[in-house]
Amino acid sequence: MDPSTAQAYVVVDEFARGGVRDVVLCPGTRHAPMNFAVQAADAAGRLRMHMRIDERTAGFLAVGLALASRRPVPVVMTSGTAVANLGPAVLEASYARVPLVVVSADRPSEILGASANHTVELLGLLGNQVRTSIRLGLADEESASDDCASYERRNSLWRSAVCRVLAAARGARSGNAGPVHFDIPLHDPWAPDLAPGERAPEGREGGRAWTRTQYATLDVPLDIDLTPDTVVISGHGAGFRPELSELPTVAEPTAPMHGPALHPLALPLLEPRQAIITGRPTLHRPVAKTLADPNVTVYVVTTGPRWPDVSGNVVGTGTRAIVTGEPAPEWLARCRELNARAIGVVRAELAEHPKPTGLHVAAAVMDSLRDGDQLLLGASNPVRDVALVSYPQPGVTVLSNRGVAGIDGTVSTAVGAALHHHGRTVALLGDLTFLHDVSGLLIGPDEPRPADLTIVVANDDGGGIFELLEQGEPQYAGAFERVFGTPHGIDLAALCAAYRIPHRQVDPQQLAVELAGHAHGTRVLEVITERSRLRELHATVRAKITD
Repeated sequence: MDPSTAQAYVVVDEFARGGVRDVVLCPGTRHAPMNFAVQAADAAGRLRMHMRIDERTAGFLAVGLALASRRPVPVVMTSGTAVANLGPAVLEASYARVPLVVVSADRPSEILGASANHTVELLGLLGNQVRTSIRLGLADEESASDDCASYERRNSLWRSAVCRVLAAARGARSGNAGPVHFDIPLHDPWAPDLAPGERAPEGREGGRAWTRTQYATLDVPLDIDLTPDTVVISGHGAGFRPELSELPTVAEPTAPMHGPALHPLALPLLEPRQAIITGRPTLHRPVAKTLADPNVTVYVVTTGPRWPDVSGNVVGTGTRAIVTGEPAPEWLARCRELNARAIGVVRAELAEHPKPTGLHVAAAVMDSLRDGDQLLLGASNPVRDVALVSYPQPGVTVLSNRGVAGIDGTVSTAVGAALHHHGRTVALLGDLTFLHDVSGLLIGPDEPRPADLTIVVANDDGGGIFELLEQGEPQYAGAFERVFGTPHGIDLAALCAAYRIPHRQVDPQQLAVELAGHAHGTRVLEVITERSRLRELHATVRAKITD
């Protein structure tokens, strides 16, 4: 057995022993030994292989698989520019603490810097966005014979390295999961040289991982008195906190609802004296304003070693709260009253608005969800719209790329999440988010496909979120449409047809009917919405809530 083949088969075997269940591959030559090894493991039923021709799409497919499964997902690619295309997915995985493993084939060290074709110095390319970078030593014929016994020393080093990679990706010792760069320099031959019955060096008996790593526990109790008027801000990545179950909670769609729901637009009317952050807040200007108020005492309860403090106003942090005191009944009643008013105003204004908007689409989607569903939200207006029309539902899993809140790779993330989920997955995206990653619909005929994925596209022909920001004010109308609105006029039906994905254009009422059933594969439901009066609608809602 040639050294490159032995190394590749050992690495893939140790991935499977370490809990990896999905591997994403990209085509290429330099990493061919890895691809052969992954294909063999797929054929043996040890893991599931996914081929993608575009590394950026592959990266976000892996992010989606890792988000839904909570397991490390390797994405394997060749050298050259391939790894650079993983940049956006690595950034998202880093800030969202997603266990993504970037496996890059590399050139031997002796030709780096020698102007060799297709050669990039890969180690360090991903900088401080990865939890660690590990480079295997080169497997070559000069230091190994054809006898597998001669690989015994290398076998232990290769397998040990894989275990370190997976532990770092999971955050097993740090509590800080995230992406890892695993660089493997390879010589030819690129095709496996296996004699009949020949096998790579063996791992531990019983299918065990080479090195067992226990998860570290981080326990930092934080004393909090609940007597002052307190709200909880439940942000992305938060764990459920039963000790906060009495407190009014402003929860992002991807976060748990610890206590009674509190609408984000009701927050400015309350003037709380204390706020408890769980997870990482990524939405709502009223939330940011409250947390920055020097008259509000702010605590943070998080699951990892870091905590959010954008305003520098946090007075204490921990991993769990030790609570004393009880919230005043008058405070809880006031929060219930304002919350009911806010959600009532939002729904009433939607009913009276003459044309459908993204808010209408979000309401139709949220009203259609049932226990066991998985919802994936685009990081622009959809996640914000959902936060205004509904609340997190205990039986529905909600995912979104909130690490850096970009629209990159959202279709691929949805596909990856749906491939792991055993029930229905609904993805709610804006048109620009959909177009930005429409190549995520390119799935080869022999590849695993989602069993039930509906992609809902709220199409307002451009960037509706900018209508709501400062640049959407009337005095900037002359520059707005081309520079921020960015209309595209794309025929989504024709685009979906090119990818052989079923498409149907519906209104919000028809959308609700469509979502009462199942997709039986992947489909796209497009709702034409308007954004020209979106700013006016939001202003009316805010005014009536505070009136």
